[in-house]
Amino acid sequence: MDPSGIMSLDERSKQIFRQIVETYLETGEPVGSRTLSRGERIDLSPASIRNVMQDLEALGLITAPHISAGRVPTQFGLRLFVDALLEVGNIDEVDRAAIEQQAATKNIKLEDALSRAGEMLSGLSQCAGIVLATKVASKIRHIDFVMLDNLRALVVLVDTDGTVENRLMELPVGMTPSALAQAANYINHQMRGLSLVDASERAQSELAYKRAEIDELAASVVEAGLAVWNDGDQSGDKLLVVRGTSHLIADAAGAGNLERLRLLFDDFEHKENLMQLLGLTEKADGVRIFIGSENNLFSLSNSSLVVAPYHDAKQNVVGVLGVIGPTRINYARIVPMVDYTAQMMQRILG
Repeated sequence: MDPSGIMSLDERSKQIFRQIVETYLETGEPVGSRTLSRGERIDLSPASIRNVMQDLEALGLITAPHISAGRVPTQFGLRLFVDALLEVGNIDEVDRAAIEQQAATKNIKLEDALSRAGEMLSGLSQCAGIVLATKVASKIRHIDFVMLDNLRALVVLVDTDGTVENRLMELPVGMTPSALAQAANYINHQMRGLSLVDASERAQSELAYKRAEIDELAASVVEAGLAVWNDGDQSGDKLLVVRGTSHLIADAAGAGNLERLRLLFDDFEHKENLMQLLGLTEKADGVRIFIGSENNLFSLSNSSLVVAPYHDAKQNVVGVLGVIGPTRINYARIVPMVDYTAQMMQRILG
């Protein structure tokens, strides 16, 4: 059954299915026929409701987690509910005010803006906030090589924004402190203000002609030192921020799903897969919702991901943000929240 197929259900079946899903999303508990019959929206006896529930179960929309228990929506049922029946209104005014307050911050670094966005989404949704961004190419202000022993050195890079990064690199056999200093002087003199990519390209072309000017060992350090940043990061040109994992712990512990949480954290450890999934969202317009087994990343963790791309001032997609939580998250509230945060990120980047 596709989203259009669910609309072919009679109104009674559609209403009962909607009520089951909405009640489950609110409480996280199986929904029984007696509970539905006591509600104001459905004027049917428990027996009549049970007959409809049996039909919905036969269609794969709901299931009984235990014998003689109420029903919960299947992941298939949640998908159809989100696509065909979910009523998404405007963003809540309290959520809007909180997001706009963050967007009003001036002269904030990109990394700080991403971190704040993740924390804000986590706090508002009570889920984990996720932000994926294209890394801004660092431009060299100053670089130092600090010799730790005969085989290793610490590379200290200061970019033009004042950000300081430290990484370890392996040294060629026979390296001396004076050769390290010579390599640093060469980079600082010749490549100040260049991005790391541009600096690496220039180094590769110029060092071939300037072996006589700088020691051969120093030349190898120049090449290796710049390569530490260009090739050492497995995540490529992406920056991943995850905030609020404590919310996932609380939810999993309360529901007795600590094994699900362990699997989810394993997913985070393999963040290349998460970046690949979020990368697909960059090509889409608006909010996308991934539910459980619809994607390889969360197929075992029974989680949902609500994400949207955000743009820079030139309308180029530069990243993705959203939330990850249990499949019973409040989609009606979180979808406009994520969408509005993506709009506000454009204001911050502008």
